[in-house]
Amino acid sequence: MLLKGKNRTSHHNPMKSLFVCATCRASLAPPPIPRHVSIQSSFNRSLRSTHTRPTFAPKPTPNLKHIRQNPGLYEQNCIDRHYAPYSRNGWRILELHEQLVKRRKEALEARQRNNAIARQLKGGKESEERAGLLEEAKKLKGRLAEFEADERNVEEEMERLGLDLPNLSSMSTPVGSQPDLLGHINGTSPPSPGHERSHVDIGRELDLLDFEASATTSGWGWYFLKNEAALLEQALIQYALSAAMKRGWTVMAPPSLVYGHIAGACGFQPRDHSGEQQIYNIASHHSPPSPGKSDDKTHQVAPGLVLAGTAEIPFAGSQANKTIPADKLPLKVIGPSRCYRAEAGARGVDTKGLYRVHEFTKVEMFAWTAAPPTSETGFGADDASHPPSEEVFEEMVAIQKEILTDLGLHARILEMPSHDLGASATRKIDIEAFFPSRVGMDEGYGEVTSASICGDYQARRLNTRVKGSSGAKSGEDGKGVSGFAETVNGTAMAVPRVLAALLENGWDPEKGVVTVPRVLRKWMPGEIGSIRPRGTV
Repeated sequence: MLLKGKNRTSHHNPMKSLFVCATCRASLAPPPIPRHVSIQSSFNRSLRSTHTRPTFAPKPTPNLKHIRQNPGLYEQNCIDRHYAPYSRNGWRILELHEQLVKRRKEALEARQRNNAIARQLKGGKESEERAGLLEEAKKLKGRLAEFEADERNVEEEMERLGLDLPNLSSMSTPVGSQPDLLGHINGTSPPSPGHERSHVDIGRELDLLDFEASATTSGWGWYFLKNEAALLEQALIQYALSAAMKRGWTVMAPPSLVYGHIAGACGFQPRDHSGEQQIYNIASHHSPPSPGKSDDKTHQVAPGLVLAGTAEIPFAGSQANKTIPADKLPLKVIGPSRCYRAEAGARGVDTKGLYRVHEFTKVEMFAWTAAPPTSETGFGADDASHPPSEEVFEEMVAIQKEILTDLGLHARILEMPSHDLGASATRKIDIEAFFPSRVGMDEGYGEVTSASICGDYQARRLNTRVKGSSGAKSGEDGKGVSGFAETVNGTAMAVPRVLAALLENGWDPEKGVVTVPRVLRKWMPGEIGSIRPRGTV
């Protein structure tokens, strides 16, 4: 996230971010809906559509009812979040639904007439009249088949349009591109380290980092951690895990490979709005033919796999197609994983070193909570209420603050604006640490942790429900018995960035050593307190 200008705070009009529901939507003044649109859409594949969904994949359930009731709300939300190409999706869903209701009425009338004909035919009509009834029944059968095909197509189109929409922004989210400053960690002003030396130079001097070797083996964006740097990685992992475990979090180590449809359901897409690759795809393979058969039909293409960009994805997927008992919530897990990002960021200062890389270790927090009783996709709840997801969110941020405080890093806490929210997030807080080498950009700050509330966005796409929740609501057909869960995620430790910050902030230019934070020393051999050049004592 790049901050623009030198002003750390921003002021936004609360009426712009305080979205309204159907009863107040007149102020959004939508343009008229085109009336001459075929009910059978061309079903163009959207930018955000992702991998083909296999039959065993979770069936997504976008909240089409809420979208239909509030198309203007979703339109403004798309505009505020830089999703303008999808701003008309809500109105299109409303129009398709109106057409669908009309077609269902016509289909009902056709079925009623068809049933009447069947009764007449049972009555033994004269041959001439019988022939006419049979001909009419044949035509009705064809019309009913058309109705059913139309209904399937329209339902699929409405689902696609609904899934393309980003989550609704929270009322705490500033509209636009500027974040709100919430506070600082370890002082309100950046320290004066007396140098602007990069962790790249420090790491090379102390034989901690090797970018040349990784360029040979893997290319730009990879690295080797050596000596104390490799040990610090493990120490940072253990420290982050311990900070959450003492609060009752469960440790889980997730897989790095996930199905593409699971990543898509979490809001991660193969390419961004500019068409740049975001996720590493693993080539699909074919299952071996059945014994004794060589027919090509026996070869089945396996569902596509991708390398997870964050443990948030496999964690969220671990509860796909499951119903969690309400008394087990909140369900909170934390775990380390390797993360993979195909697009490692803008060129320039960030391309050198550990700040933007293709592969890195991260300790991630993830939680499932019940929805609040009045929840409607996380919006419109009583201001006095404190949803369970917000309580866990605040706990995550508290853990992040504790970790950075104990590491001695000066940082600032930011309420992130609508332009910086990913598709799944309704609210996001970033914490940016001070890097002496970044004084020439972003006032010296760089993101080291992030925490997001996703409401029921991911749960609806992964079919993760809560049994016995006070927030459970019936489905649109009145048959639902369980509500959808809400999800929250947060970074406990982004190892390369924190390691870079420790090298730069702990560097003593006079002695040529890096001080190791006290909280990490018990995980270092000999509990060393500083990193010195090779061969020195």
